[in-house]
Amino acid sequence: MLIRYGYELEFYCPQSVMMVCLLDAHSDHMHQIRVPGVFRTDPFIPSTTYIDSFGNSVRRFMAPQGVLRISRDSLFESDGETQDYAPYAQEVPLYDVPSEYLVYLLGSRYCETDKLSDIAWGLFGHTQPGWWRVQAICDFVNQHLTFGYQYARGTRTAFEAYEERVGVCRDFAHLAVAFCRCMNIPTRYANGFLGDIGVPRDPAPMDYNAWLEVYLGGRWYLFDARHNTPRIGRITVSRGRDATDIPLATSFGPHVLNSFKVWTDEVGEEVYSDASLQAAY
Repeated sequence: MLIRYGYELEFYCPQSVMMVCLLDAHSDHMHQIRVPGVFRTDPFIPSTTYIDSFGNSVRRFMAPQGVLRISRDSLFESDGETQDYAPYAQEVPLYDVPSEYLVYLLGSRYCETDKLSDIAWGLFGHTQPGWWRVQAICDFVNQHLTFGYQYARGTRTAFEAYEERVGVCRDFAHLAVAFCRCMNIPTRYANGFLGDIGVPRDPAPMDYNAWLEVYLGGRWYLFDARHNTPRIGRITVSRGRDATDIPLATSFGPHVLNSFKVWTDEVGEEVYSDASLQAAY
């Protein structure tokens, strides 16, 4: 299965400002990228990439004063399978959790384990440990929160989402992440591309999606509290403690996001050759 994915953003900067962005497929997917596409800017500006402390590739550039457009259009080869299903995966004893993963047991900016710990143990302390406990958390979050783009708020925390009972995908992910950490399960926040492949098409404009990755049985497994059903063609962009670590775009000075477009569509082998895709922009 081939998936065409990409983005186009337009910024207005009242003055030249440094920006960093996490928008492209994670290096874990390198073997699946059929055509990487070209990172394009209008007007042209140089950019560099670096690897952050969580292993994500971050693009860095100086945005000029005025309007700047950035875009990329790529082709991804998916096996057409949903994420792994491992109902027998067990929780890892804390003394066996690798030291570099201990950070995913702690509270963070948007995941207040101190405020949610008693609630978590009251809700999930009786559940079967391991995979089914994480699934119980995702089931609860999926039912407890009402999804709606009108509920989006960039400062909402997991505890606030629990109390307000509304949110967007990042709020579903933050609350599930916080609950898992409260139950002593290492959990990280992730985001990326998720198209309407194999499911009815959502009429709302496409966006980046957020989910969680949980450390069970000595490896990481993906869960999605927002959709709470296996999906096809998920492309990870970045991972961190919460949304603070992996914002799509950060400027070290003022900017306005004029427009934002994301696409993730299944395409046929005969439709897009390497050359046509490279020339799409």
